[in-house]
Amino acid sequence: MNATASIPRDFRDALPTVKGRIAFDAPLARFTWFGVGGPADVLFRPADVDDLASFLAALPDDVPVWPLGVGSNVIIRDGGVRGVAILLRAGFANVDADDDLVVAGAGALAANVARRGADAGLGGLEFMSGVPGSVGGAVRMNAGAYGGEVRDVLVSAEVVTRDGKILRLNTDDLGFAYRHSDLAVDDIVVRAAFRGVEDDPALVRQRLLDVQTKREESQPLRSRTGGSTFRNPEGCKAWELIDAAGCRGMRIGGAQVSEKHCNFLIALYGATAADIEALGQAVHAAVKQSSGIDLHWEIKRVGRPLPEGGA
Repeated sequence: MNATASIPRDFRDALPTVKGRIAFDAPLARFTWFGVGGPADVLFRPADVDDLASFLAALPDDVPVWPLGVGSNVIIRDGGVRGVAILLRAGFANVDADDDLVVAGAGALAANVARRGADAGLGGLEFMSGVPGSVGGAVRMNAGAYGGEVRDVLVSAEVVTRDGKILRLNTDDLGFAYRHSDLAVDDIVVRAAFRGVEDDPALVRQRLLDVQTKREESQPLRSRTGGSTFRNPEGCKAWELIDAAGCRGMRIGGAQVSEKHCNFLIALYGATAADIEALGQAVHAAVKQSSGIDLHWEIKRVGRPLPEGGA
């Protein structure tokens, strides 16, 4: 979302009637894993897909929108988000199995896709238990972990476009690449179907447990973090570059590079979004100086910084 977009002054008066909930100047920090960030001009929690589609169709074209799932892979800047943030929670969290498919709402945890697959005797989805965040975000960024990616198992995704159209897209339509899809910033994934492979449920559950054990051992899961900060450059691991640059444990304000896994940033007590972003930029600079490699952010940074010297 363009943080400098021009928004009509009276756009709140033009908001359509909805079945869901609308709040103004709504704090967003509590909806993110980092627990930081400013408010949204408007926060809309749609009741269902039709509610979302009709809202977007009636919303003035020059009001930007930005979807928010479980807030795992995002830094919301301290000045907040202009326009409308759309929170996909209730009504978008169902996960069901049908033959060899697991169909999940965008607000469901990606890990729940793997768990539902295991219950249904479907393997091949275990890597998703290592993906932090929601199904919608996982599809948008072609998330991956432990050797698997969303594009390996996705059959189709249902998307609501900015003008309120509901589209069903297959994998080829989405233009997947490493941690990338061709979805527009204001296309909103609402549902996705993933194909598993018939397997012994006990064996699938054991593989899920193995993934969870690896995560527990290597990642700071008990801290306020947002998942992997930077993408892995081709042929390299971001954490190794960060470690070699001497950044393990580095701190700016209330933000710290994790001692346990240095491609994770941690929000300590009193952290601001500005602290976290500044620390990420400092890590980027250190790695560039040390190795000559440009790291690319995996965490999304959205919204406006606070003006200097003021709240």
